[in-house]
Amino acid sequence: MQGENKYMMRAIELARLAAAAGEIPVGAVLVDAASGDIVAEAHNLTERDHDATAHAEVLVLRAAGAALQAARLPDCDLYVTLEPCPMCAAAISFARIRRLYFGAYDPKSGGVENAAPFYAQPTCHHRPDVYGGLHEQDCAQLMKDFFKDKR
Repeated sequence: MQGENKYMMRAIELARLAAAAGEIPVGAVLVDAASGDIVAEAHNLTERDHDATAHAEVLVLRAAGAALQAARLPDCDLYVTLEPCPMCAAAISFARIRRLYFGAYDPKSGGVENAAPFYAQPTCHHRPDVYGGLHEQDCAQLMKDFFKDKR
């Protein structure tokens, strides 16, 4: 990838905040595709909130929905540091996100291109345009460092 993507760089900053708080380092930024404005941003809060669904993607969709007063966000693009899990991939589909950009691939739990590819299912009603591997090495290193420190 040539150059830095400012939205993914912000997602990486959020992932670092998550790691510092003891959360799995995943950050997400939702952007208005027309204006380029950040609508919402979040990082994982599963440990703090004692909530298995408090993934960065779900939290950013909730915040954006509240900010825009809309359940569906077809004019928005999502940047996330890790390939979304099946739960998050489904939420992204239900929100009708226009484009999904993710950093590191997740061969064990990925719900986009790896373990359980949600968008490949015939029952999936909306498939965002997907671009994986954006700042992949930086995003993968966050995960490696976090789990190395945990072991």
